[in-house]
Amino acid sequence: MKRKNFARRPGCAVEAALDLIDGKWKGVILYHLQAGTQRFGELRRRMPGITQRMLTKQLRALEDDGLVIRKVYAEVPPRVEYTLSELGESLRPVIDILKAWGEGHQERLSCAPAPEVVVKKSKRAA
Repeated sequence: MKRKNFARRPGCAVEAALDLIDGKWKGVILYHLQAGTQRFGELRRRMPGITQRMLTKQLRALEDDGLVIRKVYAEVPPRVEYTLSELGESLRPVIDILKAWGEGHQERLSCAPAPEVVVKKSKRAA
């Protein structure tokens, strides 16, 4: 993903911050990495709606932006772990506030779980 160069043009600080965590998945990835170092498969299981290709793309973008550290171990098969960088850790309060806000407004949000529908069984006519 091509990043905007905020050093070359005037830009709002909010625009710069949102550019780093834009999109559907980056904030979610950062949230899950707050629990500690995780492997690709662990992240994928925690986010069943993301494709392997998209997770790879988003992790690369987060790594390029210095928010995530990728560590590859020389093993067969190769083991790759992801962890938050110091810069990524500095987003922890922001992610936590977004989570709290989302929980507080979950009923109004489109991603809210569907309410359970109770189906009553009708009595059969004798």
